[in-house]
Amino acid sequence: MYDPKSLKAEEFISHEEILDTLEYAEQNKENRALIDSILDKARLRKGLTHREASILLACEMPDKIQELYDLAEQIKKDFYGNRIVMFAPLYLSNYCVNGCVYCPYHLKNKHIARKKLTQEEVVREVTALQDMGHKRLAIEAGEDPVNNPLDYILECINTIYSIKHKNGAIRRVNVNIAATTVENYRKLKEAGIGTYILFQETYHKESYEKLHPTGPKHNYAYHTEAMDRAMDGGIDDVGLGVLFGLELYKYEFAGLLMHAEHLEAVHGVGPHTISVPRVKHADDIDPTAFDNGISDDIFAKICACIRVAVPYTGMIISTRESKAVREKVIRLGVSQISGASRTSVGGYCEPEPEDENSEQFDVSDKRTLDEVVHWLMDLGYIPSFCTACYREGRTGDRFMSLCKSGQIQNCCHPNALMTLKEYLIDYASPETREIGEALIKRELENIPKEKVKQIAADNLEKIEAGIRDFRF
Repeated sequence: MYDPKSLKAEEFISHEEILDTLEYAEQNKENRALIDSILDKARLRKGLTHREASILLACEMPDKIQELYDLAEQIKKDFYGNRIVMFAPLYLSNYCVNGCVYCPYHLKNKHIARKKLTQEEVVREVTALQDMGHKRLAIEAGEDPVNNPLDYILECINTIYSIKHKNGAIRRVNVNIAATTVENYRKLKEAGIGTYILFQETYHKESYEKLHPTGPKHNYAYHTEAMDRAMDGGIDDVGLGVLFGLELYKYEFAGLLMHAEHLEAVHGVGPHTISVPRVKHADDIDPTAFDNGISDDIFAKICACIRVAVPYTGMIISTRESKAVREKVIRLGVSQISGASRTSVGGYCEPEPEDENSEQFDVSDKRTLDEVVHWLMDLGYIPSFCTACYREGRTGDRFMSLCKSGQIQNCCHPNALMTLKEYLIDYASPETREIGEALIKRELENIPKEKVKQIAADNLEKIEAGIRDFRF
């Protein structure tokens, strides 16, 4: 039944193959020679199969786990350097016709405040985000063909790109909306989106159907095959993810990597990003109702295993997680984080009244963007607001070929410094600007090509003089 090149969900995500993989991993979790050989393969930076990575995830030998963590940290540095890309989610509407039992947007929840942004409200929300310093958004909306038709999403994207406030501009909009048709994906591509993101929630078909009892999302195959339709529609950057805590994490991990293998086998390019959300408390939702929750240590191990198994992919962690957890997994492989997120509809422009609740989930990291930027720089990272690859056409296989060869850093490192410089001048507190200017001065010297270093230095001076939006 298992065939990574198949276009049928139950064949490229084979239940039997996952069960066999988990049994094999359990049998070999103390097989030191095999684990050493897998780690050696991982050091080649070419990735691992779902079965190989599952053995590392099952391994309980402390010295080998430490080897895994050290390798994940080094691979992260090799492919992404010390840059951390910043973004924010923007919730457009929480109207939804689905019955997902883990999400407060589910149709039967009658006490959540239902909201949908008008275009005027989109302008206000985006202006507030620009005033923080954000340049990259991920738009979110419930599935509702009446309240949230694709035309509404397209209109919102057009509005977002049109807003120029002071020195602010949203340069890239990523989209996280329900599975749709090839024709609709073409329309999203034409609208200029960046990455199309769709979480699988769970790869376990039986559990999936129970967790999605009603609504169009109940269709496991249609949902799971969405990335193939997106790529057929011309979207060459897609983002995978599962919601850890709904099913057994080892099952989800294997399914997630099989999905990545499928995209590589069929389309020649794997996932641009992989997200790792965990079930969190939300209105009308009790996370303790799901008995598959994972500890922070297991969560960190999952992140490390993803990094060594799919070394080229961007890894995303949201403000669902605490400062402490985010700090731990950034080191192990995460390359994108959100900052100052609001998961309510209209939450950026003004605080939501206490008697209204339109949040999708509780936020654990409630710091401002300035505080997050300062924190990252204290840890030695470069907060990057760069969107150059999308705008220069470095997407899909073009991005992956550069990333896999290690050449992507020749443009990403200076781009990160230039976008950070913009942030420091336009939005940062005096304390954050001080530490940021010192970091830029140090990191400028780490640009290997002298010509690139000189161009970056010249552009940094021009940014200081008021000119914006330079990129390699």
